[in-house]
Amino acid sequence: MASVPAQREYGEQPTWGAGRPRFHVFRLLLAWALSALALLVAAAIVPGAVVHDYRSALVAAAAIAVLNAVLPPLVAAIRLPFMALLGFFVVLALDAAILLAADHLTNGDLTVSSFWSALGVALAAAAVGVVLNVILGTNDDDTYAFRVIQRIARRSDDREETEVPGILFLEIDGLALTVLQRAIRNGSAPTMGRWLEEGTHRLTGWETDLSSQTGASQAGILLGSNEDIPAFRWVEKETATIMVCSAPADCAEIERRHLGGRGLLANGGASRGNLLSGEADHVILTASRSEAERHSNPGYRAFFANGFNVLRSLVLFGWEVILELVAAVQQRRREVTPRGHRGGIYPFLRAALCVVVRDLIVYGVLTDMMKGRPVVYATFSSYDEVAHHSGLERGDTMEALRKLDQQFGRIDRARLYAPRPYEIVVLSDHGQTQGATFKQRNGYDLEELVRRSVDTEDVARVEAGDENQTAVGRAVDEASGRKARKQSKKDVSGRDIVVLASGNLGLVYLMDEPRRLSLEEIEAHHPRLLPALREHRHLGWLLVHSTRHGPLVLGPNGTRRLESGEVEGADPLAAFEPRAAQHLLRASGFAHTADILVGSFYDPALEEGCAFEELISFHGGIGGPQTKPFVLHPVELPAAQEPLVGAAAVNELFLGWRSMLQAPQPEPVAVVVGAEA
Repeated sequence: MASVPAQREYGEQPTWGAGRPRFHVFRLLLAWALSALALLVAAAIVPGAVVHDYRSALVAAAAIAVLNAVLPPLVAAIRLPFMALLGFFVVLALDAAILLAADHLTNGDLTVSSFWSALGVALAAAAVGVVLNVILGTNDDDTYAFRVIQRIARRSDDREETEVPGILFLEIDGLALTVLQRAIRNGSAPTMGRWLEEGTHRLTGWETDLSSQTGASQAGILLGSNEDIPAFRWVEKETATIMVCSAPADCAEIERRHLGGRGLLANGGASRGNLLSGEADHVILTASRSEAERHSNPGYRAFFANGFNVLRSLVLFGWEVILELVAAVQQRRREVTPRGHRGGIYPFLRAALCVVVRDLIVYGVLTDMMKGRPVVYATFSSYDEVAHHSGLERGDTMEALRKLDQQFGRIDRARLYAPRPYEIVVLSDHGQTQGATFKQRNGYDLEELVRRSVDTEDVARVEAGDENQTAVGRAVDEASGRKARKQSKKDVSGRDIVVLASGNLGLVYLMDEPRRLSLEEIEAHHPRLLPALREHRHLGWLLVHSTRHGPLVLGPNGTRRLESGEVEGADPLAAFEPRAAQHLLRASGFAHTADILVGSFYDPALEEGCAFEELISFHGGIGGPQTKPFVLHPVELPAAQEPLVGAAAVNELFLGWRSMLQAPQPEPVAVVVGAEA
């Protein structure tokens, strides 16, 4: 990296250390007035609740505000197991109790007949308040939230005040560089656009490894290595088990295998919403350290210290479900293609990621800032999840990105009150490529194609599903204490063939031997299989290993020898990125690469391919924007001198930035005035 000053020079107008955020009298009075109006409307809607007039509503709203300032922080300080889940129910019950207490304190200004009426009023008032705040544009006042978080941080034992800058790494899961650039132009990312326009940040791209998915990318970024992670899920033939990049036990094992002293978050860092911890000391919603979620995790305290947070999240959760249902109907009515399946539990999964999980992570980051932690890495998966089902740049996908951008603005504003200066780096771990799925195009999936092309009926397929669905399901299991799913679902012993999917990357494991089979062995055991795959018009390439020629890429009309670069016939990688052969050669050397690695076709003109699972926007393989994520970083942090290829290169860059900002400074030399030489 280029040489730069060891520490950023901060100008006369500080970007940190401004003390406590101050209430603005006008905004305080406006918030009180709107709360009273929301309470009045809620009481009119909910049976068993009465507010006589607006004056009574003002009195009741004041009483509720006082109780909310006192009681939720006390409850949040209690160490509860499974806090991420149990905290919602406890605070929700407390919100109803506050309404009942206000009934007794206001001498009839507010009357609620039962606990359930109180709960209904609390939720209805929150819903009305959200609508009023949006209409009047008053939903950006974070003064109270910052004060609560700051107060909690100051009472903790691990708060650090220093002039040494910290770094916030905010990851937008699945957002490609080109999509971000268009989002900035069309106004869907105003905060990030403002940083670029004002010249405080610069935007650059990087290139993922194979496979282009969160498990491999985060291993490289957070730990400095993603060796032998061939896909989102893969088979380890020697034990006949499937590894999955979002299963907590598997994530813990992945992290153990890749520890090498390059943890980005070591020495006081915090991991928020990641698959891997990066050797962080503080974690929430981190799959590899999910055991911490079973205990009383103080990382959630700031969120639950404000009772309105739970009400607001539940209201917005319901609204997000409605938005998804409406968007799905509009796609069908307008005959938008490609479009994916958007029913079942998906609307609730989307709402969980776009609202609840996002808010928990944001409050975790804000807490880390107020405690002065040196480095934070947080992953936000809402864009990735919506894009999988809606499309890369559809209206509701861009809305999910806009809401994330809004939260980044909130984090940016909080820097003013942190006990140390912070640099903000926004990045993505991979992009996505769009197209109708393999099954939509053909009426059958990759597993069925393999089944038709071999002489055995015992072809196993792992249930499809994107990484976010798996992650949320596991998180609920861990947070609630529910037992993990049966191990037999990952046990493929006794199977003849296993077919897995990772976006537009397919993996075919032939279980004849507990090792990778050669091209020659595959042709001998299953003579119809490779020709059937090579000839399929929606498959672009096959990666196999030949005893005679080493790693080979087979295409419909040609073969590429990866070690020599020699091509016979048409190059099967001609339509893909220039370094495709380099990535495939590296993946071929992994111990657990499939006997046959399959890539979908890619059309550069349309930027279109097809996934082997039912996701219309996908990643995991090569071809298109999925391999082109970005880094948006302060101009004071030097850019890499060479193109960033591979997640480990990003780790090296980020560690360099952290060292530059936080390396111990030399001790000053003591000078005694008047001393003799």
